[in-house]
Amino acid sequence: MNDNLVDNYINSDEIIKDKNMMPQNLEAEQSLLGSILLDNKILEDLPTNFNASYFFDPLHSSIYEATITLIENGRLADPVTLKNFLKDNKHNIDIDIEKYLIDLRDGALSLSKSKFYADEIRNCYIRRSLIIIADDLIHKSKYPRIEVTPDQEISYTEEKLYNLAEKDQINSGPSDFKTVLTNTTKQINDAFNRKGKLSGIDTGFSGLNRQLGGLNKSDLIVLAGRPAMGKTALATNIGFNAAKSSQLDQNEAILIFSLEMSAEQLGQRILAEQSTIDSHKLRSGDIDDNEFSKLVITQNNIHNLPFFIDDTPAISVGQIASRARRLKRKNGLGLIIIDYIQLIQGSRFSEYQGRVQEVSNITRGLKSLAKELNVPILALSQLSRAVEQREDKRPILADLRESGSIEQDADVVMFVYREEYYLDKGEPSQRDNESLENFNERFIKWQDRRNAAEGKAEIIVSKQRHGPTGVIQVQFEAKLTRFMDLVKNESLPDQIY
Repeated sequence: MNDNLVDNYINSDEIIKDKNMMPQNLEAEQSLLGSILLDNKILEDLPTNFNASYFFDPLHSSIYEATITLIENGRLADPVTLKNFLKDNKHNIDIDIEKYLIDLRDGALSLSKSKFYADEIRNCYIRRSLIIIADDLIHKSKYPRIEVTPDQEISYTEEKLYNLAEKDQINSGPSDFKTVLTNTTKQINDAFNRKGKLSGIDTGFSGLNRQLGGLNKSDLIVLAGRPAMGKTALATNIGFNAAKSSQLDQNEAILIFSLEMSAEQLGQRILAEQSTIDSHKLRSGDIDDNEFSKLVITQNNIHNLPFFIDDTPAISVGQIASRARRLKRKNGLGLIIIDYIQLIQGSRFSEYQGRVQEVSNITRGLKSLAKELNVPILALSQLSRAVEQREDKRPILADLRESGSIEQDADVVMFVYREEYYLDKGEPSQRDNESLENFNERFIKWQDRRNAAEGKAEIIVSKQRHGPTGVIQVQFEAKLTRFMDLVKNESLPDQIY
């Protein structure tokens, strides 16, 4: 397309002013649109993520949008059919829109080069976006806000760059209902074609998979429990099961942020579980030659799994986001596990607002990150001591520390509960003025409950935004810090001792 056409149809003083300042290629835009108007099938050769926002000229963006609308409705898009959609446009009051469309079509240089024109248009858009991001960072660095730290600015900028690289957009903005319905229908169709297979990441527990459908993308899943219930062990088991499943599938990374335990401690737990060697024996080094050989074989079998551990203490949500984005760009990312929410460092500004608001900001940030990266985040949480004051020790939503924000932001809230732990602590002793016969009867009832509860645990799903709640019984081996599917589905007796 010749320079005269470009000069004749530049459509605003603002674009003329920016023409020499912002990356753009109007000739490529005109050539691509001309090719599409000449042969609508050209659209089939364009990248699936190519969209109207890539165009520098607003009129060209409007022409492309109108063209897409006509073609998606099974109609021809050419100068005759398009002119009625564009004649009232506000971009060019003085131009003859039909003549401009005809000039675009007749000036098409090469249909076979359309993909290259599209690449050039996108590249210019990316460069313009980079300039906008850089200018915004410069402005905020020169005129900082007191409540925003430099580390937060780095995180915000990195998020914009990540979104630009991954989604070709800085702000997604509103989606029209037609687009929403199209995406929704695709998800339903995918679910139908799975024929009962998991929609999310395999947890390694059949009952939990049935209850949740796996760990689903963009969900914030909170796993809570009192100390000694095994929530870290369960989360590690889930993460490691997911890593083994991922290796067979897409080899996406499983990332654990261990804020409480060191990477080596977590590694010992995993080796104990996988090698079936007592974790205490591993810590003390009290293993024989056969067990050592077994350990070496286990290590060789699992060392290539896509499993990553970050044991940085007092890490912030911004740092978690930054490291997760980098790992996703480099290795892909299937699941993030955080142990645990209350150890995440809040912002300096939120510290003055109180702990409840600080935790609220953290959980909101984790939910936003799950949506941004389109991965599930499994975040562990402490429970308040209120559990210990009740006769029934099974946790409920109100037991969550700073429960309002955690319960509100989470898509799934589940608890891990081991009655065996509380029964061991509550072994009955003979009361004053209690006959030996009554004591023995009470002790036998306790013993029956203790035997029935031994090696068992419950995963209590108390909230699920898109599905049912319920209780899943699993098996727990304390020596191996390992949870497994329950072999025999025995229910605990309900007598009170």
